[in-house]
Amino acid sequence: MRINTRWALLGVAVAGLFSCSKKQFAYQPTTLPPAQLEGYALVWHDEFNTKGKPDAASWDYEKGFVRNEELQWYQPENANLADGVLVIHGKREEVKNPFYEEGAKDWRRKREYAHYTAASINTRGKKEFQYGIIEVRARIDTSLGMWPAIWTLGVSKRWPANGEVDIMEYYRADGKPAILANAAWADEQMKAVWDSEKIPFTHFLEKDADWANKFHVWKMDWTEESIKLYLDDELLNQIDLTKTLNADGFNPFHQPHYILLNLAIGGNGGDPSNTPFPKKYVVDYVRVYQKK
Repeated sequence: MRINTRWALLGVAVAGLFSCSKKQFAYQPTTLPPAQLEGYALVWHDEFNTKGKPDAASWDYEKGFVRNEELQWYQPENANLADGVLVIHGKREEVKNPFYEEGAKDWRRKREYAHYTAASINTRGKKEFQYGIIEVRARIDTSLGMWPAIWTLGVSKRWPANGEVDIMEYYRADGKPAILANAAWADEQMKAVWDSEKIPFTHFLEKDADWANKFHVWKMDWTEESIKLYLDDELLNQIDLTKTLNADGFNPFHQPHYILLNLAIGGNGGDPSNTPFPKKYVVDYVRVYQKK
């Protein structure tokens, strides 16, 4: 009995250590190689394990004021690699707009200064994919004013006719924090038609009060028939691709897409004026699998 008891106690101790290790892993970037998915091949991935800037063979930058009348000025300086992760910094700092025009109507030109900076990187023209599984492990900042995203855009036609998939967005929906999983295409007036799921952030906090301090895995499972969007293996949205036709009959999700990672500030994210800065949107890896 003593031997059995000792082995039982040892088993409990090992299980406890494993449980602690697993819990701690949620706060750290992974050191494990990419998983093998049955029936799929890993066709491209970036583990962000170097130092300095994102790999120029895979990533490019958006610059300046870009969309949605957001507050941030996008600049490459805010995207850097260190300690096995990509860090996109959101900062409160003043940048003079070189495109400023007094009296301009375009919001990109009528602002003399930006008061926030961030970064947006994408694989356009470098790494583009049609169908497969896109998996991104990241830790997002959920402070007021933050609008982090993982998304894709089609390579052909202008938005929204090119098709947009929001694998992850976090912002204020109807004034309340939410995580979104969406797709958009175009109607006859070239306005976006959305298939959108907005999951209240409380749904995740009720399961884990420390959710925002941990890494999570977002996944897009894309076939010719559907797009399924997951967060930590929970299905958030399923888009039927027989219904995603533009007015001209073109299906923007039957073409290659490229990947974007960005941190917006303001806009749907809310007013950041009382939010402490700097902020960090941290990406552990991006992996793309396609059927063999």
